Amino acid sequence: MDEPVKDAPQTESLPSPVAAPSEEGRALMALAICAAGWAVPGLGHAVQKMWGRALAVFLAVGALVILGAGMRGNVFTSRGEDAFATLGYFADLGSGSFYFLARAAESAGPTFRTRRAITARALSPPLAS
Repeated sequence: MDEPVKDAPQTESLPSPVAAPSEEGRALMALAICAAGWAVPGLGHAVQKMWGRALAVFLAVGALVILGAGMRGNVFTSRGEDAFATLGYFADLGSGSFYFLARAAESAGPTFRTRRAITARALSPPLAS
């Protein structure tokens, strides 16, 4: 009854069908996702298959760009006169391809006369009918 216990046969573990990406591969993929997300807002989320977030980001940034252009907002250039204009340029660049579309669509930009007229209309009391 005291038989020696035989060792169970050893089986080799098989490698998983999908190998884990290396650290270098993960870093490269992260940079590619960042570049895609900058180029087209929401594309970084789409690459990661987060479709709802991708659509929400794309529509939100797109709507803000359209509203800003509709209000004839400033689109800053790289040759800013002061530090705030330079910061505005970097902030505009954050919208990726929408910045370049806004620059292409901007014809003359808001003039002093336009700004004065908009300010005067906003500050004047509504006319009573």
